[in-house]
Amino acid sequence: MIQEIKIKNFRSFKDEVVFSFEASNDKFAESSQVVQINENTRLLRFAVIYGYNASGKSNLLKVFDFLSDFWFAESGDVDKKIEVEPFKLDAHSPKDHSFFELTFFVENIKYNYLLELDKTQVYYEKLSYYKSTQPTCLFERRLENNQSDIKFGSAVKISNVAKERIILLCLKNISFFAARKQVNVSLPLIDEAKDMMRQKIMPIITPSTELLGYAQSKASKDKDLVSYIVNFLHEADFNITDIKTEIVGKTIPEDLMNMLLQVSSVPTEIKEKVKTERSIKLFETRFEHTVTNERGVEKYHLDPNNDEESRGTIQTFGIETALYFALQKNAFLPIDEIESSLHSKLLEKIIFEYLKTESKSQIIVTTHNDGLLDLIDDLIRKDSVWFTEKDKSGVTDLYKLTDFRGVNRLSSIREAYRNKRFGATMK
Repeated sequence: MIQEIKIKNFRSFKDEVVFSFEASNDKFAESSQVVQINENTRLLRFAVIYGYNASGKSNLLKVFDFLSDFWFAESGDVDKKIEVEPFKLDAHSPKDHSFFELTFFVENIKYNYLLELDKTQVYYEKLSYYKSTQPTCLFERRLENNQSDIKFGSAVKISNVAKERIILLCLKNISFFAARKQVNVSLPLIDEAKDMMRQKIMPIITPSTELLGYAQSKASKDKDLVSYIVNFLHEADFNITDIKTEIVGKTIPEDLMNMLLQVSSVPTEIKEKVKTERSIKLFETRFEHTVTNERGVEKYHLDPNNDEESRGTIQTFGIETALYFALQKNAFLPIDEIESSLHSKLLEKIIFEYLKTESKSQIIVTTHNDGLLDLIDDLIRKDSVWFTEKDKSGVTDLYKLTDFRGVNRLSSIREAYRNKRFGATMK
C-alpha cells in the first residue's frame, strides 16, 4: 500500500507538496476504510480531491502514471528525452530538476524510493527499506562523470558480474529498474518493491480513457467478473441481466501498432502483447436486457460498440471492471473526474460498494461533485478529503480537510466548501 508521495517541480507543482494516505485518529468506518499495517501505521483505502478546473487535481494523479512509465521504460538511445514535465510558468523551473519521493509497504515491509531527474538524465535514485526505525539502503545511484554509478547496500547479495552488468545497462536516461529487469539475477528485497511498482499501480482512468475495450478484454475471460458487473448493474436499477463477450482476433498494420504503443493510457501488459503478437483482439459484446411488457418477460441484446448502450452504462462497465481488479490485486487505482457520465446516486453506489469490500487496495479520485461532501461521516471519512488550489503564479498547493480547525462543528461541510471556507473554488 502507498503511504505518501512527495512531489516537486512536476507540472503545476513547483514547490514541494505531500499527499498522504495516513489515517487520523478518527474511528469512523475504521474496519472497512482503514488498514492497520503495524502498531504505528494506519493507511486509508480512499481519497477524494476537490478543486476548480486547472487547479492541479489531475496533475497529482499523473505523477503515478509518469513514474509507472519511467520505472520500466527501456531505451537503447542515451539521447532520448525523459518524458518528465517540470513547472513551465517560471523562467528557472524548466531548467531545474524534478523530485519525487514515494513511501510504500509491501506486506509489512516499509520502503522509501527517491528520484531526482530532468529531461536528459537521472541525477539520483535510491531505494531503502526499514528493518528498524531507520532506513537501510538497498541501492543508491548517482550520476558520476556523465555515467550512472550504483552502490548496493549490505542487505543485497549480488555478484560483481551481475552488478557490473546492471551498471552498464543503466543508461543515464532510464531508471535502475529498467536496467535491472534485463539482468537474470535474484535480488529479493529490491524485486519485491519492483513487483509492487509494476503490478500494483494501475494506469490512470480519465474521462477520455477508452474503457469499453479494456472491460471487454477482461470480461471475455473472467466469468466471476461478468457476474460481479451484472449484479452491480442490476442493483443500480439497470435491467441488464447478462453480458456476453466474444473475441475476434485481427492483425493490425504497423503504423497503427506504433500509434497504439505511444498512447500512455494503454496498459503496459497490452502494449507488450501487441509488440510480441503483432495483433490486437477485437470484441463483440452484447448486453442482455430483460424487460416486462404486455407480452410478458422478453430479452433483448444491445451492442455497446454501436452506441446502443448509454455512455453511463459503458462508463460503469469500465470503472467497475477496473475496481474489481484493484480489489482482487490489492492494487492502487487513480481515477480522474470519476463522476463523468454518472448520476450522482450511481457515483455514491460505486464508492459505497468499493469501500464495503475488505481489501488492501487504494483508490484516489478527483471530482467536481460536491454532493459527496454531504456524505462525510456517513460514507466518507474527513481525512479522505483533499483540495488543490492554484495561486496567481500558477503554482498548485495541496492540502486536506483536516488541516482546518472547527470542521467537526460545521453543520454542512458542503455549504462551507461552496462558501469558500476551504478555498479550492472559483474566485
